[in-house]
Parts: sequence; C-alpha cells; structure tokens
Amino acid sequence: MTTTAPHHGPPCSAATCHRGLRDHELDNAQTICGPCVHVIGVWLTAELPRQIIVLEGSRQRETTGASTGGRTIHRTAPLPGRDDVLNLLGPAAWNDGIRDPYRQAHADQHGPLPIAGVLVHWARLVCDERRWNPPAALTPHALADWLARTAVLDYASRRPWAGVLRDELHELIRTIRAVTRLRPQRRPVPQPCPRCDSLTLVETDHQLYIDCTTCESMYTRAELALAARITAAALTTSAV
Repeated sequence: MTTTAPHHGPPCSAATCHRGLRDHELDNAQTICGPCVHVIGVWLTAELPRQIIVLEGSRQRETTGASTGGRTIHRTAPLPGRDDVLNLLGPAAWNDGIRDPYRQAHADQHGPLPIAGVLVHWARLVCDERRWNPPAALTPHALADWLARTAVLDYASRRPWAGVLRDELHELIRTIRAVTRLRPQRRPVPQPCPRCDSLTLVETDHQLYIDCTTCESMYTRAELALAARITAAALTTSAV
C-alpha cells in the first residue's frame, strides 16, 4: 500500500506544506508534492466555481425596506456594493505587471488582488515560458479551467516557482472563505490509520486524500479499503 507521509525526501517547496517529496515525485522532477498538485486542481475546478457563485450573490449590501405589491420600498437609499466582494470579483488585464515573476506583491498594492488578477499572472507566466496560447477569456472561470488542465499542472509542478503558486492560491482561497464563510466540510472516518493505528482519519470535501491528523499520513479511499480488508483477513486468521 502506498501512503503519503511527511519527511520522505527533500521538502515540498510550498511554505504551506510540510511533506517531503517521494521517489516518484522526484523522478518526475517535481518541486511540490503530489497532494499539493491535487489540491491546486481542487481549488481551481471544484471550490472556486462554488465560491464565485456565492460572491456574485453577495455583491450588494443588505438593505432594509418594506415590500408592497411586489416592489420593495427602501426607507433609505440602497447602500453601495460590498468592497471586499467587488474587489475579489474585479477584472484583470493580461499585461498588468503588478508583481514580479515570483508573485511578490509590491508595496504600493493595497488589499488582496481580484481572483482574476491572481490567476492571470500565473497563466501569463506559463504561457511566456512554454509559448502556449493563453486562455480564451480572462474571467476567473476561464483562467481557473486553463490553469487546472493536466498539462499545465504537470508543467507547473516541476517549476522552481511551483511552491509559490501553491502558497498564493492557498492565501487566495483563505481570503475568499473569510468573505463567503463557505468552507469545505471535514468529517471523521471510522477506521484506524493503517500507519499509526489512531482513530484520527479525516476526509474533506473534494479531496482525493484522507488525512491522519496524528501521524500526518495520507491515503486514497482505495488504499483504506484495502487496509480494512487486510485487517479483517488477519483477524479471521488469528481467530481460527
């Protein structure tokens, strides 16, 4: 059985990850671990679209008023849109050079960049390095879909800036969650960890891996199913 545990080899280059790179990841010349590559794809294709729907529905500040005959009569003038939401949903330009190639924000940049503003820099970096055609549109959805393509993620995972990409997307997701209050659900898994035997396995929405919060190993659902069958077989044998 293959498990993903920390400190197997050279560290994953993402500051927000403490795992070591495994042999197959080193053979692929990766600078970030497989779980980090997977979570980037999850953020781009599963979580961001859902978060954007919530943000779109939160553009306008709540107002108070009375409804009469299907019309709302406001006691006060409608309030302007929420600055935090409008900022996250703001546009991006392909040639907008706010940050350096390794995505460090300049001192004159105030507040978080729009979602599209974060994603467009990474798309442009990949296009510049690989001479690939850019996304057809610069919307958050189009940019996220383009960056989540298998060829793009595989290429990015082997670049020296891959860890910065993972860290920046992690910060972007954290910022969005703070605004929407929408977070993936975590649930306990009623099975002992195959590595440390602790009952501390946790699964998270959309995630490929199930985490052990005690020894920090990671397992796919297929690996846990195999571990359960092996344990059951061992107990049956010992009882004979």
